[in-house]
Amino acid sequence: QVQLVESGGGLVQAGGSLRLSCAASIVTVSNYAMGWFRRAQEKEREFVAGISRSGANTHYGDSVKGRFTISRDDAKRTVYLQMTSMKPEDTAVYYCAAHFTLSRTAISDSYALWGQGTQVTVSS
Repeated sequence: QVQLVESGGGLVQAGGSLRLSCAASIVTVSNYAMGWFRRAQEKEREFVAGISRSGANTHYGDSVKGRFTISRDDAKRTVYLQMTSMKPEDTAVYYCAAHFTLSRTAISDSYALWGQGTQVTVSS
C-alpha cells in the first residue's frame, strides 16, 4: 500500500521558517510528480507547490511565491517544502500529494495519492 507521510509541522512565529518533509513508500517515486497543498480552517484546499519527476520544473501558488521552495530527493523517497518568511495566513494543514505520470517535466494538475497532513501554525 502506497503511503505518503508528512512531518515537520509545528508552531512558528511570523517571519520564521519551517521545513516539511513527505516520506513516500513508493519504490519508484521517481515516476511520480509531487505536490504540496494546504487547507486552512473553513477554507478550500489550496495548491502550494508542485515539482516534476525530474525536479527541474517547479510551480508555486501566488501566495507563497518567493517564500516557499519545493524539492525532492528520490534516493530518500522524500519531498520537502522549505517555508520562509512565514505569515499567520500560512496557518493550515499541509498535505503532500503524488501523481504517477509518464512526463518527466510536467507539473501535475491532479493528484491521486494523498498524505494525512501536518499542522502548521504561524503566530503573529
